[in-house]
Amino acid sequence: MDSRPPNRLLLLLLTSLLHFWQCARVQSLYIIDAVELTIEPGREVESGTPVTLRCQVSVSSEKEISLSLKNTFKFIQNGIPVYSNTTTKDTLLYELNPARAADSGGYECEVTVNDKTRSSTEEKLIITGLQTPTLLLNKSELFASEDFIATCSAPEEKGDLVFRFYQKFRTGDPQLIKQTAPTQNSTETKLVLRNVGDRHLYCDYELTITGSRRSNHSNEIQVIVKELYIVPVMNVLPSTNVYEGDLIEVVCKVVNPPSNIEVFLTKDKRILKNAPVSLSYRFRVQNEDSGDFVCKAVWGSVQKENVQTIRVRELFSKPHLSVNPIDIFEKEQFKLTCSVSIYFPERINNEQMQFSIYKDNVKLTSGHTYDAVAQPNKNGNYTCKAQAASLGHSFVKESQTVVVKGKVPASNPILSVVGGTLVLGKSFQLLCRCDSGTLPIKYTLHGPNRLPELSVVRKPGEQAIFNTSAIQKSSDINKFICHAKNNERQPPVVGSVKQLQLSTTIIEPVSKPILTIESNMVDIPEGQDVTLVCTVSRGTPPITFTWYHTETGRALDFQTSEKLKGTYIIYNVRGQHRGNYYCVSTNQANEPKQSRPIMIGVKMAGWKKGLIALLCILLTGALILCIILKKRLLRCKRKRTGELSVKSASNKVERLSLTQAEVNEAANVTPGMIGKSVWSEHVSGSESEDQNSVTSPENPEPQYTEVETRKADPNRAPVKKGTDTVYSEVRNSKQGVPEMADGQGSVEYAQLNHDTDHHSDHGNHGNHSVQDDHIDEIDNSAVTSTADHGE
Repeated sequence: MDSRPPNRLLLLLLTSLLHFWQCARVQSLYIIDAVELTIEPGREVESGTPVTLRCQVSVSSEKEISLSLKNTFKFIQNGIPVYSNTTTKDTLLYELNPARAADSGGYECEVTVNDKTRSSTEEKLIITGLQTPTLLLNKSELFASEDFIATCSAPEEKGDLVFRFYQKFRTGDPQLIKQTAPTQNSTETKLVLRNVGDRHLYCDYELTITGSRRSNHSNEIQVIVKELYIVPVMNVLPSTNVYEGDLIEVVCKVVNPPSNIEVFLTKDKRILKNAPVSLSYRFRVQNEDSGDFVCKAVWGSVQKENVQTIRVRELFSKPHLSVNPIDIFEKEQFKLTCSVSIYFPERINNEQMQFSIYKDNVKLTSGHTYDAVAQPNKNGNYTCKAQAASLGHSFVKESQTVVVKGKVPASNPILSVVGGTLVLGKSFQLLCRCDSGTLPIKYTLHGPNRLPELSVVRKPGEQAIFNTSAIQKSSDINKFICHAKNNERQPPVVGSVKQLQLSTTIIEPVSKPILTIESNMVDIPEGQDVTLVCTVSRGTPPITFTWYHTETGRALDFQTSEKLKGTYIIYNVRGQHRGNYYCVSTNQANEPKQSRPIMIGVKMAGWKKGLIALLCILLTGALILCIILKKRLLRCKRKRTGELSVKSASNKVERLSLTQAEVNEAANVTPGMIGKSVWSEHVSGSESEDQNSVTSPENPEPQYTEVETRKADPNRAPVKKGTDTVYSEVRNSKQGVPEMADGQGSVEYAQLNHDTDHHSDHGNHGNHSVQDDHIDEIDNSAVTSTADHGE
């Protein structure tokens, strides 16, 4: 494959990169030091002097790139660029030769070196003086009102110039004739001088670009304005006061006219005839020919005119067509009459005048009257014509147009209720309208217990609506009657009463409902169904009945019925169904009524009563049986508590002792512990030994000592007063001295305040004569029983 194309592409890429690198390097290796603008020969010079603007730039750069820098110079006047150039030199000149006033202003110089720009300071240049303009005219002798061309120019000036033209008489101040729009250094315009005489014309101009500076006036030119005698002569023959049908001639001419002159005869800005120098116009006059006739003589731009007024008197007036009556209703007779007013009966014979009446330009009759009956085919545009002759000439005149349109009588009014629904007891609105009838129509409403009320409908879309108070009976609707009238010559038409009743839906509000129970029972046995009947005596169906339970406060059910009653069934009555019930009835009148509440009680079912009776009998028998058993048990306990026996069961030392601490503790027991026995026992030895031991005769018998208990602590719970009997077992020592038993195998017993054993029957709390017969066996050797404290 040939490898040269890729090599060329690589060479082009390297060249581009080198160029970009050089450009970036150049941009970073120079700087614009200053830009200076000078004006030669000075900043203020006379108009026409050559002026040179010099712009110089100073750039610092590396030596090798100084020659590659390009400088773009731009001269700016009053913010607008006027000259620019690009060069490698550091200086550029801009010459104004010659300088004019338009060149005045502020100048600055802007220099761009590659991509860097810098501007000089602004310098003001003032050019004094304006060039004097020159005036030229295409003619200096002319006639009054003749136009001519004037030219004013200042060829060496620059900018927008406004030229003015003046005339100056020998006496008096100069007068401005015309001012032109801003233009360049020359203007040409058309001027007209209307006054006869001699005068001088000159011009000047104004330069607005430098603050409205005004030039000197131009050269003056003398102009002679002469009078042009071309006023036309106008004659009307035989006279300017003529009668209809007379033949007249109008002559218009110019005496001693210049060449190329024309005359025109006009009336009401309409040219009747024109001709060179003179003309004659003959015609037979009509009444509408009265007015001003103008004769004009036109020569170039000069016009002269003469005016004559011609008055044409009518032989007879324009006919007048009248209709009677003015307001015509269909099926009524009307009459058309055509008449004229004769001004000069000596020239017109009234008997010879002929009349004809037309409808839509179709002749109806040749007389001056026309009778007809108004109906749709008689509606149209009517006119009449009158024809008369004078001096052998016939004249026909037509009247104005009369529009005949028979009005439509009001039809029988229709009375209806607005909305179509009437609720008894509420106010409502009645609408009275006619299907046909020409407006305006007056409607009058008559009703019970009210004065007649009037409503006038004048525009299409309006309606006669009457506000009406409430009625209590549906038959009262038949007492309203509506009258309609649009013809003052005819009586009013009356509407139909039955139509109102047939087109109206009358709704009677429901009466107060009555809530009853279908079975007439107040107390309902459980499990049965109850039917609540809500009944009203009057009201327009459909009627909606709603039932409520006061205990829940919400609707139970509702029913819409075409009848005057509704039913609601409570199935399988339970205890929660007892309470007050009421119903509410309503219909389209939207006036809900509430009944009085009724009370429903729920009785217990018969099988429940039998079950309760059986349970009562069983409970009564069980209670009697318990009482009998209790009494027998108490007798047995009394017999067994008559004796106290203590049996010694071992050779070990045993004793019953009541310590002082236990006595104190017994005296201060809590109220919950009062009446209970306190036992303290300590058993030593094995249980087998206690069971097999036999009472030894060697063991001394226990002795009992009565101990006086101290009084109870007043801060503790109160106890029963008196001296309690306390038995304590005392053992004699070998030496014969009684001693208290030690802690081994001792049994301590204390009975305070009729206490019983903590195992006593709690069902006999009130029986203090019963002692708890509880025998504790300790090692099968000792049994201690105490008698009741009272015993």
